[in-house]
Amino acid sequence: MARPAEASARWVGLRYGAWGFPVAFLALPLYVQLPAHYAQQFGVSLTAIGALLLMARGLDAVIDPWLGRRVDGWMRQSPQALWRVMGLAAVVMAIGFAALFLPSPQGQSKVYWLGWCSLALLPTMLAYSLASIGHQGWGAQLGGAPAKQAHIVAWREACGLAGVVSASVLPAVLGWPAMVAVLALSLALGWWLLRQAPAPDMTTSPSQANATQPWQHRGFRRLLAVFALNGIASAIPATLVLFFVADRLQATAWSPLFLGSYFLAAALGLPVWVRLVSRWGLVRAWALGMALSVASFAFAWLLGPGDTSGFLIVCLASGLALGADLALPSALLATTLPARDAAGAYFGWWNGVAKLNLALAAGLALPLLEWGGYTPGARSDTALLALSSAYCLLPCALKLAALLALWRFAPFTPVKELP
Repeated sequence: MARPAEASARWVGLRYGAWGFPVAFLALPLYVQLPAHYAQQFGVSLTAIGALLLMARGLDAVIDPWLGRRVDGWMRQSPQALWRVMGLAAVVMAIGFAALFLPSPQGQSKVYWLGWCSLALLPTMLAYSLASIGHQGWGAQLGGAPAKQAHIVAWREACGLAGVVSASVLPAVLGWPAMVAVLALSLALGWWLLRQAPAPDMTTSPSQANATQPWQHRGFRRLLAVFALNGIASAIPATLVLFFVADRLQATAWSPLFLGSYFLAAALGLPVWVRLVSRWGLVRAWALGMALSVASFAFAWLLGPGDTSGFLIVCLASGLALGADLALPSALLATTLPARDAAGAYFGWWNGVAKLNLALAAGLALPLLEWGGYTPGARSDTALLALSSAYCLLPCALKLAALLALWRFAPFTPVKELP
């Protein structure tokens, strides 16, 4: 039975972290399932959908630093002001998600579906950015030593992983209308719980970050370089996994189990990474996660048609590594911030780079696959070689580069310890 202090800490963590469920629930279909959905259901080419995602995510990334500054301003005004804006973002996310995955039956051309997708995608992604930056900034401004920040981030990411596990299973089990309903309900609940979460009093804080201030911080630049390399390495297989399962493994029916086990392993592994941080530190724990990811995708290269058990092992191992990617980089950033009240500016650039990672993964990997001879359903040796190389080998190379950069740049020299 949990002690009263532990139970209280968990309740506080849940109130803050619950908003992560609907934000991540939206993110999985937006970044993983959308390309396959429009390619397989509506016949949109991989090059076209890749170009659209590159444009949308690139624009989103450019806007994120400005959103980060606005988040700081709302937080300084009062946490309630930021909370109200995040409520507006929740409404836009719910409507945009319904438009993307429950599109109008009118019009059957590929151009129509591509246009529909672009009109619904842009506002949805912008609202998602505001919701996620606001949430991250809120948590970073709570302050604390590395172990405390890892605990705060772990609650947010645990709720987020619960969201992506649900999003990976529900489309196959209950369909897209149920997805829309779950998103709307979880947004409302998460928004209400966030209102009850602890927040620092920022009304008397004098600091105000400008757009370029984060780049003047050497530790931030170094950490961001590692984050970018590692993020691209993670974004490419996330974009291609459904194609790999369908055509390399020829096991489409297993997709919900693979995705669910991947994110469930990440969620269950979060307490392990938090404990490792207490013993090894953030940098060494993150390095171990990267090494595990490389080993997982190297093993995936050996798999072929029907190797479902082997790929389940890949999902579990790479999912465990994902837990480190989710919890530890943000905690590292929070411990290197020069001022808590500038957290939104830093997380704006941070999220912008994350979006560019996803944009490059979709905008480059999908067209290159098509030029290499792969289209959805292709089973030729050339097509499958291109798919396997992009899904397995390219992420390994990028992860190794990120691991080398981590050891080269660490420690990230925080400007000052946060209280």
